[in-house]
This record gives sequence, structure tokens and C-alpha cells, in this order.
Amino acid sequence: MSAGESGVRARLGDWVIAVGVAAALLVTGLSGQRSATNLDLLGYGLLAAGGLALVARRRAPVAVLAVTGLCAVGYQAAGFDVPAVAYLFAVYAAVRAGHRTVTVAASLAMLAVLPLAALASGLHDTGEAFAQARGALELAWLIAAGAAGEALRQAEQRADEAERTREETARRRADGERLHIARELHDSLTHQISVIKVQAEVAVHVARRHGEEVPPPLLAIQEAGREAARELRATLEALRDDDTTPPRGLDDVPELVERARAIGLDATLTIEGQRHDVPAAVDRTVYRIVQESLTNIARHADAATASVRIDCRPNALAIRIDDDGKATPGTAPTPGLGLLGMRERVTALGGRLRAEPRGEGGFTVQAELPVDQTS
Repeated sequence: MSAGESGVRARLGDWVIAVGVAAALLVTGLSGQRSATNLDLLGYGLLAAGGLALVARRRAPVAVLAVTGLCAVGYQAAGFDVPAVAYLFAVYAAVRAGHRTVTVAASLAMLAVLPLAALASGLHDTGEAFAQARGALELAWLIAAGAAGEALRQAEQRADEAERTREETARRRADGERLHIARELHDSLTHQISVIKVQAEVAVHVARRHGEEVPPPLLAIQEAGREAARELRATLEALRDDDTTPPRGLDDVPELVERARAIGLDATLTIEGQRHDVPAAVDRTVYRIVQESLTNIARHADAATASVRIDCRPNALAIRIDDDGKATPGTAPTPGLGLLGMRERVTALGGRLRAEPRGEGGFTVQAELPVDQTS
């Protein structure tokens, strides 16, 4: 059930209780002994007002406590021998909201004022007035209403505390898991990537020192090693503290295309539409989709050209990466971890992803990511 639906049901329940209590008070007032004075209309109004005031007992419990108490005193003084049922409901609501001291003080005042109100009605002598007040506000029911409200308030506090404890425990576990992953990545990958990067840089340096032309693949390995080291460092920092490292996004896509050109792929980039701010998760996902697609083209496609097209629409970002590689419509690609990772990212954002061979040959990756401009 959504929060909106539960709120509507709670408000409807408040109205049902308020109208029911008001109706019960009016029926009791009509059937009981009362003075035949011009105060009858006022008494009926106070009976109805006391019951209907309960509709606001969640939002303003202290105010409702005061209103129901004054109404009870008023209709007792008007000659209506009706129990202070609405006031008991108000006591329950006020204690549940945590206003115990105010509730106790108001109830003691009611115990003192109700006999005076019964005397003012002119229907009873002093003994009868105190008996009537005791009947209108039975102390046992008053204590029961207060105890029920206090018990429920404490139960809600315990439930809130348990929820906070669960959230803190989950956060601690997530932090610990992130640190564990960071250590594993550091131990397993950092050394190997550093060796590749250093060996490539040494080979480039030696070639240039001897006046030889550096092969383009060697330069690509050198640049890829540097980029892998930067990416791994950023990933480790994000795992250790995901608020410190600015992630890569749409603004870094041109750099990906330039690196693809550096390894001999005729790659082009086209960005259409009006650029606008997008959520960070969408921004990161665009970068990862282009990065993974160009990496797959370079490794597996045996392609000469690749095109990256990004369409900035009012409510979505559309990405399309095409190549002229060896894929054909009759060959179904085996989805690797990269493609599965792309699909998971896009699906998590409520988008759509297509990755399949093109009819004219080659492969296409198409994604559409929704952008909520109201957020």
C-alpha cells in the first residue's frame, strides 16, 4: 500500500470515528434526562462538536483534548447527563502523541470542574452532582484510555528504534562490503595493470630513444594502461567513499571516441538535441554504454568504422552505437558480462536496451534512458 493510500484510509477512519462518537452522544442526549430550558439547542451543539472534534485528534491532539473537555463541561452544565466519551478518545490520542503531562493536568481539571457543571445545571444537589460527574467521567475508563495510549506510543517508539537499528546495521554491512571489494580489487588488479602500463611506457621510451617509429598498437596499450589505472583508482575511491570522486559521464564521451580513433578505428560522435542536466546515474550509464560498446568493437567486431549517436530529447537520452564488423543477422551473439552489465544498468533506470546484429551487417547497441525533468 502506498503512503498516499494509507493516508486517505487514516483520514477516512478519523471521520468515521468522529461521526460515530458524535451520533452516539446525540442519541444519548436525546434519550436521557435533561432540563427543559432554552439551553437544549446549545447542549446538542456541544454534544455534536465534541464528537466531530475527534477528526483532528492526530494533527492537534492537545487542542482536541481541550475542545472535547470544554464541550463535556458545557453540555453537563446545560443539563445533559451524557458520559464524556469524546474526551476519553482525546485522552487516548494525546497520550499516544506523547503529551502525558498536559493530559494528566487536563484530566485532573475535568474531575474538579465536572461536579460544578452538574450543579450549575440545576438538576442535582451536591451529592448527586458529584455522582453524576463520576458517572460522566469514570476514573477507571480515564486511566484505561491513558494507559492504552501510552502503551501504543511506547510500542511505536520501539518499532521506530528497531527500524533505525536495522538501517544502521545494513549501512555498516554495506560499508564493510565496499571496503572488502576495494581491497580485493586493489590486491588482484592494481599490480597487473601497473606492470602493463610500466612495460608499455618503457617500450615506447626505448623505441623513441633509438629513433624508431612507435607502433600505434603500442601507443594504444600505453594509453589504455593509463586509463585503466585511472578507472581503477576512481573505482577504489568510490568504494571507499562514494561522495569523493566525481564520476565520468556524458562530457567524457568525446574522450572515449578519441581513444578509439587512436587504435585505428574510424569512430565518429554525433550529439543531437539540446543538452540539459540529467541525473548522475543516467550520466554515468551513458558513459559506460559507450565505453563498453567501443571496447567490444575493438576486441571482437573486426570493424573499420563505428558511429556513436546521442540524441538529447526533452524526457529521455537515446544512445546508438553502430559498427560495420563481421556480425550478421543470422549469428546470435553470446551475451558477455559487459552486455549483461549494460542491460542491468539500463533496466535499473527504467530504460530499454537493444543489442543485436544489423541487417546490413555489423552490430548495433541502442539504449533509451528516461530523464525526469521535474526532479
